Amino acid sequence: MPRLSEADIRLRRGHVGLVGRVGRVAIPALIALMFLVGAAACSSAPPDDRDYPTKIAAARAAKDAEFARGDDPIPTARHAQFLPLAYFPIDPDYNVPAALKPIDDKQVYEMPTSTGANRKMRRVGMLEFTLKGQLMKLLAFNEVGTDPGSLFIAFGDLTSGTETYAAGRFMDLSRNITGVYEVDFNRAYIPYCYYNPTYECPYPPAENRLKIPIRAGEKMKVKS
Repeated sequence: MPRLSEADIRLRRGHVGLVGRVGRVAIPALIALMFLVGAAACSSAPPDDRDYPTKIAAARAAKDAEFARGDDPIPTARHAQFLPLAYFPIDPDYNVPAALKPIDDKQVYEMPTSTGANRKMRRVGMLEFTLKGQLMKLLAFNEVGTDPGSLFIAFGDLTSGTETYAAGRFMDLSRNITGVYEVDFNRAYIPYCYYNPTYECPYPPAENRLKIPIRAGEKMKVKS
C-alpha cells in the first residue's frame, strides 16, 4: 500500500479545522506591517474576539466527527484509542499576529520525513512574531507541486516527545497579499503518522525548533 502524505489528504478532501486563520486587512501592506510591528511591541494578543474559544471548540468537534466517519487518517480499529483527539486548553494568548518576511530563494529544500524519504519544499519566508513577550520566528514553506497559495509550517518545542508528538506539529496558512498573518498555535495539529504509519510526515527544520514549551493545540492522547 503506498504511503500517503498530509498533502495527499488535503488534495483529496478539505481539512476541517486544520487551516490557520488568516488576518484580512483592507489597507496597503506597508501600513499593515507598520501597524503590526507597533502592536506587537505592546502586546502579543490579536484583537479581542469573544467568539474565538467557541470557534476553536467547534473546529475541534468537527474534526473529531470527520475522523470518526471513516478509517482515514485514523483506522477504524484505533478510533477508541485516539478519538476524541486530545488538546491543550484553548488559550487566546497563543494566537498572535505575525509578519511574513519573504525569502527570495528558488532552491529546493529536501525536508526529511518519517519514512526516510525527503519532501521537496521551497522556503517562502520567515514569520516573525511575539509570543509570551518573546520575539520568535518560524520558517514557512510551500511544498513543490502543491497549491502555491498555501504555507506549511512544521515546528517543534519543549513539549515535543513528552506532551506532544516527538517529531513536532504542523500548522497551515493561506497566503495573502498583505504579508500579515495570525499564527494560531491553538490550531496546531499532530501529523497523521502518529495515528497511521502509512502516512509520511515531514520533520521540522532546525530553525523551527522553538526553545519554549507551546502548550496549545493538539497533544498526544497516548504514548506512541
